Amino acid sequence: MPKRNDRKSISKSIIFSLVFLVLGFIMAYSYSLSNQREAENDFSGGTFFEQKEQYRKELIEQQERNKELREELSGKQGAVQEFERSVTDGEEDYTAYAREAEELRRFLGLVPVKGSGLKVTLQDGDYSADYVNPNDYIVHESHVFQVINELYISGAEAIAVNGQRIHGNSNIVCTGPVIMVDGVQHPAPFTIEAIGSPDVLTASMQLAGGVQDQLVNDNIIVTLDEGLDIRMPALLSE
Repeated sequence: MPKRNDRKSISKSIIFSLVFLVLGFIMAYSYSLSNQREAENDFSGGTFFEQKEQYRKELIEQQERNKELREELSGKQGAVQEFERSVTDGEEDYTAYAREAEELRRFLGLVPVKGSGLKVTLQDGDYSADYVNPNDYIVHESHVFQVINELYISGAEAIAVNGQRIHGNSNIVCTGPVIMVDGVQHPAPFTIEAIGSPDVLTASMQLAGGVQDQLVNDNIIVTLDEGLDIRMPALLSE
């Protein structure tokens, strides 16, 4: 039968063994748990880095796409602006051509016209056939041409002599006391009407040493009536 002291020694050994066993288990469990946490930390850290790298790549791709879209938009805007300029230039050219064509038709007498302007009346001067040469006191075609040319130079849009339209190729011939305008005979006095700015037309006629003074020196009676409403038919309707 074991002694009492021996039994105590055996009990202590068993207790120490159990303690060491528990401590060993605790230490092993703690080490395992620590390794598991480190592994989890390593895994989560790697996943975050990969996500961050993926986001960075997507952002770069989006920025590149935005740049391409901006360049494409800029190119389309430039094309639209160029088209608008071409349309505007075309409209301006068309408007200019239409205006020139209308002025040409007016000058050729192809369309009826109306507007304010100036009326110039030329009359033979007073003379006595017994004492002077009557040719020095009557209106000749040269006098009519002087007035017509001056009015055209001053911007007249259309001119008529005694109601007959004048065009670029009109022929005016003096035959004694009458003149022939494109084969149509007109007696004195001769009324020359011009559509245009009344102030400009009148000022051009009244220039010192100008047409009116020259006509008066030739013994022609000159009358100016400005600001009248003048209407002229087209040549084809005459």
